[in-house]
Amino acid sequence: MLKAVILIGGPQKGTRFRPLSFEVPKPLFPVAGVPMLQHHIEACAKVPNMKEILLVGFYQPNEELTRFLSNAQQEFKISIRYLQEYAALGTGGGIYHFRDQIVSGSPEAFFVLNADVCSEFPLPEMLSFQKEHGEPNSFVILGTTANRKQSMNYGCIVENEETSEVMHYVEKPSTFVSDIINCGIYLFNPDIFQHIGAVFQKNQQDMLFEKPGLAIRLEQDIFTALAGQGKLYVYKTLSFWSQIKSAGSAIYASRLYLNQYHKTHPERLASNKEGGPKISGNVYIHPTANIDPTAVLGPNVSIGTGVTIGAGVRVRESIILHGATLQDHSCVLNCIVGWDSTIGKWARVEGTPSDPNPNDPYAKIDSETLFRDGKLTPSITILGCNVTIPSEVIILNSIVLPHKDLNRSFKNQIIL
Repeated sequence: MLKAVILIGGPQKGTRFRPLSFEVPKPLFPVAGVPMLQHHIEACAKVPNMKEILLVGFYQPNEELTRFLSNAQQEFKISIRYLQEYAALGTGGGIYHFRDQIVSGSPEAFFVLNADVCSEFPLPEMLSFQKEHGEPNSFVILGTTANRKQSMNYGCIVENEETSEVMHYVEKPSTFVSDIINCGIYLFNPDIFQHIGAVFQKNQQDMLFEKPGLAIRLEQDIFTALAGQGKLYVYKTLSFWSQIKSAGSAIYASRLYLNQYHKTHPERLASNKEGGPKISGNVYIHPTANIDPTAVLGPNVSIGTGVTIGAGVRVRESIILHGATLQDHSCVLNCIVGWDSTIGKWARVEGTPSDPNPNDPYAKIDSETLFRDGKLTPSITILGCNVTIPSEVIILNSIVLPHKDLNRSFKNQIIL
């Protein structure tokens, strides 16, 4: 029997996702037409002998999360529960706090997945790898290859090339350590709680002398200590993987998932039909959207529920969220258009893509800070919910907070 734990974080963890995370918990933000979290749940539900999926985080239970869990349970025919932390306990502290629920029913192993990653989720392959490598009670990290410079932004893994054992682990080193990076997807067995428990006991002792942090981090506190002990192994994937830290990275993740739909969900991809819009590349259109046949969509476009798109509209590399309206001849490039927002006739809303270097097969997306050298970093344009862009206005590389009615053009601005 197997279980899966998905770490969904909490409100203060989604700051780089604002203003979108003001309206919906980041794990429920739609990527390639479905909530980000649904990709994880679907991958877990496909693993043979998977009995339960647990979501661990510190979001307050809310109607959206409850509805999502109920719908997911019905669709995937598996038990899915949300376990709310009383504080931010860290990637290790959260699963340790709920260890009794995780080991209930005596699972032989369980997966732990971070919610803010996009991946093909090679979970069955990790299980097979675990059986072939190391001791029966060993643990597995999913790894991938990054380029030399970007690897230092991640957890770096030095492996024994013959056995795939993790010999050394450093989280975000200041100098180059290895080009194998941690993907934030793990395969554990209940023995992991002994190692987390030892860190917890040490933290308890430290309380006598100084106030410690509540959080226990799998990466810095557990993996660093387990490396070289014959307990920790890395399974390297050649399939796609990316973090989803910022809104810009959501558009890139959407592209990766839309491309995967050719294998996993071809029915989700729009095609050119008589009387329908022109489709170029991979496009998802919700059945409730109303789109003029003279519109041109794609590549990498996701259209949400109840969206209205007028005549002659051009949309490329963008996510259009529930209830938005793109009026005739508007142009939307490299953007996220928020819920119930309106873009007027002949308006142009455009951002700068933050894609990895296409000439480097190991390049990853950079998690850019919002500002650089005192200026807003050029990035995709984000319209918060219920924003109105009037006709013939141009918005470039800007972030517009919710409930704004603009009356002129903007470039490289945060519009409060």
